[in-house]
Amino acid sequence: MSRVAYEQLDKDADRILQLIEVQMENLTMPQCPVFEEVLDTQMFGLSKEINFAVRLGLVDAQDGRAILDHLEVEVSKVHEAYMEREKNRV
Repeated sequence: MSRVAYEQLDKDADRILQLIEVQMENLTMPQCPVFEEVLDTQMFGLSKEINFAVRLGLVDAQDGRAILDHLEVEVSKVHEAYMEREKNRV
């Protein structure tokens, strides 16, 4: 497995998480259709990158899945934090 490929995919996942955090900080509702569309597009793109790296033998399929799983957990945490913050504003 190529450590460089894995690190690049991990960086791409981090960029998606940063995008989500910026959206939340700017008070974009996580249920907003535009926000959901951007998130879905970014996640789809990352999954395609991972599939490509797996097909080339640069990344193990389980490691690729772990990147996506970790990102999904982090996205969920950011979403929950946003919802908690909004609940406390009321």
